[in-house]
Formats: sequence, structure tokens, C-alpha cells
Amino acid sequence: MITLYPYKSLGHADHGWLDARHHFSFADYRNPARMHFGALRVINDDRVAAGTGFDTHPHRDMEIITYVRAGAITHKDSLGNEGRTGAGDVQVMSAGTGVLHSEHNREKVDTRLYQLWIIPDKRGVKPRWEAAQFPKTPVKDALPLLVSGCAEDKAKGALFIHADAAIYGGRLNAGTTLTQPVKYQAYILASEGSFTVNGTKLEKGDGAEATGEKSLTLTAETDAELLVVDVPE
Repeated sequence: MITLYPYKSLGHADHGWLDARHHFSFADYRNPARMHFGALRVINDDRVAAGTGFDTHPHRDMEIITYVRAGAITHKDSLGNEGRTGAGDVQVMSAGTGVLHSEHNREKVDTRLYQLWIIPDKRGVKPRWEAAQFPKTPVKDALPLLVSGCAEDKAKGALFIHADAAIYGGRLNAGTTLTQPVKYQAYILASEGSFTVNGTKLEKGDGAEATGEKSLTLTAETDAELLVVDVPE
């Protein structure tokens, strides 16, 4: 079953420097029917104004993934890590026993990003951060694996997280159809353009839950960019 969550139906908070849409309850947005999707606890669709950002703050025992859609974000943390992640690329942070970090848009343009939190299957791990660039060429046969909880997927270029989950993402040219296997259940994000998932249409900013589906047929109606988050129940 595919359940659509249109962009306009998402939780909304406009702080001026930050314009955020919340797929699940977060901060001042509270919706008892939208607390999480299995191990997927947070998806925030954020617009961070140029020259602003999230000042230093703490996290622990959470896998935090950032997918940059436009612009770039600069990360700095108490572990001594610092790095810039640009559009189409991903960073992950295992908060584990505790970490302080900041995320700033040091660009001259607004940055658009997805921030995802996945509940880890191990608590109290050593905190860590890493980032990776991914190919920007539209795909025809399969979505690239961006993030995985399987250590062996590191050899395929996927960023590791402490969770039995996987994040796939990429760009499709208009008219492209491909099949995405589902291990558990999937949350689909429409980053750009429009496409269908098993016949259900998503447009830019929309989200959708796929439950009880062993695979997804993805067909791009326009040039599109999307993410598929496969998480246990």
C-alpha cells in the first residue's frame, strides 16, 4: 500500500533563517498520528538561509543523515571533524555516547536539505562523522545505495550507519522506469520533479509510505530526483 503525504500537509515552522517542513512530529510540531515510520524518527525538509545555520548543540544515540538538495552545508563537531557537503551528496553522524555539532550554510545562496534521524540498533557507540560525494548522472537501471547498515556495503561506496536500514537516491530522466526492491518498508521522498510509485504520483516536496510492498516501480514523469529510505518496522 502506498500512502501519500503531500508537501502542503506536512508540519511547518518558519523561523526566518530556517523554513522547515516536518514529515513527523518534531520540535513544536506535534501530531500523534505522525510520530515515526518504524525506525525512521525524523525527516525535516529544510531551507537554510545563506549565511545562517544551526549553532552548536548536542545529540546522542541517534543516526543523523543529511542529504543536500541545493547549495551546501558545512559541518563542525566536538570530535574535530569539519567538512562541506554539497548538492546531491550525503553526510552521516552517529551521535552514540554524545557529540556536539553545528551545521552552517556558508554559501551565498539558500541551502535545501533533508535531515533524517534513524533510531540505532546499538546504543552507546563511539560517535563518528563522515561524508561522501555521489554521482550526479541520471540512472536507468537502479538507484545508487547511499547509506547502509551493512558493513559490507562500505566497499560499494555507501556510508555506514548503526541501523538495519538503507537509503537509496538518485536522478531519473523523464520517461525512465526502474524497479526498487524493498526489504522492510519504504519511505519515498520527492526531491525534484514528479514521478509515480506503484501508480501513485509524487511531486516535488511530497513524501509517501510504502507498506506491504516487496518492490517499487518508479516512473519519472519529468526529470526527477528522489530518495527511498528502507527501514524495519
